[in-house]
Amino acid sequence: MKLKNLFTTTLALALLAGAVSAANWTAGMTEGKVALKSAGPITFGPEGILFVADTKAAAIIAIATGDTQAGAAKAFKIEGINQKIAALLGTAADQILLDDLAVNPVSHTAYFAITRGRGAGATPVLVRVKADGQPELVSLDKLKHARAELPDAPVEGVQGEGMKQSNPRQESITDLAFFQDRLLVAGLSNEEFSSALRAIPFPFQKVANGTSVEIYHGAHGKFETRSPIRTFVPFMVGDQPQLLAAYTCTPLVQFPLSDIKPAAKIKGKTIAELGNRNRPLDMIVYHRDGKDWLLLANNSRGVMKIATDHIAGADAITAPVGGGGTQGLKYETIESWKGIEQLDKLDDTNALVLRRAEGGALNLESLPLP
Repeated sequence: MKLKNLFTTTLALALLAGAVSAANWTAGMTEGKVALKSAGPITFGPEGILFVADTKAAAIIAIATGDTQAGAAKAFKIEGINQKIAALLGTAADQILLDDLAVNPVSHTAYFAITRGRGAGATPVLVRVKADGQPELVSLDKLKHARAELPDAPVEGVQGEGMKQSNPRQESITDLAFFQDRLLVAGLSNEEFSSALRAIPFPFQKVANGTSVEIYHGAHGKFETRSPIRTFVPFMVGDQPQLLAAYTCTPLVQFPLSDIKPAAKIKGKTIAELGNRNRPLDMIVYHRDGKDWLLLANNSRGVMKIATDHIAGADAITAPVGGGGTQGLKYETIESWKGIEQLDKLDDTNALVLRRAEGGALNLESLPLP
């Protein structure tokens, strides 16, 4: 959901090299009204380009926001940001969903993908919030943009019965990250092995079928091919770029980026089981005390701080992990970071988080990285 690839020195240099080699990041873009059916995961690429996942349309839209003026990151806390945004949109706080948060790494402005309304009449909206606390609508009427449609997305419609009903189209795109000259995309496809990864060249050209992925899920005690990745980050392991992905209930899995090829089938390496009955929400990487760390927010197990220095030698988990136990990479729960629903890196020493407060209000605040 975030500009996750800039969170280590090696990856920052790799991105910079990719930027130099790119002739024009806005090549092929058209100027006009941006059409969105929905606004799900978002992430930033170079030069203020915001990638927006439209899960209903099974498409990704790259938007040149024009937000390219450098600005200093400032510590702040905005209480009731959901209420402020609802007022901006002329509705009540319980009639909007803050679907995702991303920080522009150039201006340090926070952007939200928002759903206004409920049911069939819901509409997607983009809002940005500066450190002064005032949200403003991002007009989509006249912007340079480009569109990439997924050729093998699940069809729209409810499947299953009773409590197992779901609409796989809503998970056609579950997370995004920009790396060098590619947009990395996780979600579901219409293939038998429906859990999918994609590395889409940017500027957009033709989009190929995704890579089908298989993992071993220790808490479930079996191999799985249909559970989507919930959140991920690109990360260097040694001198090789890898993708670290978190799934529901909660395996952490490693994939070499070089394996993500059109229509391929790959098997990830499960390097941690972080506890069952839990849904990972968001993940970033940062550098502190001479090490790189993962910070993983979860819906029922809080925010986990995970050291990365043992990833290269980590054993693969290939046997059941019972009783809600954990195995593999160790983590520390950041007890003071309660109620975190979304997060992104604000700068090298601070994160920006969306935190649920008492009474249901959502606060937008910067926190020192632990």
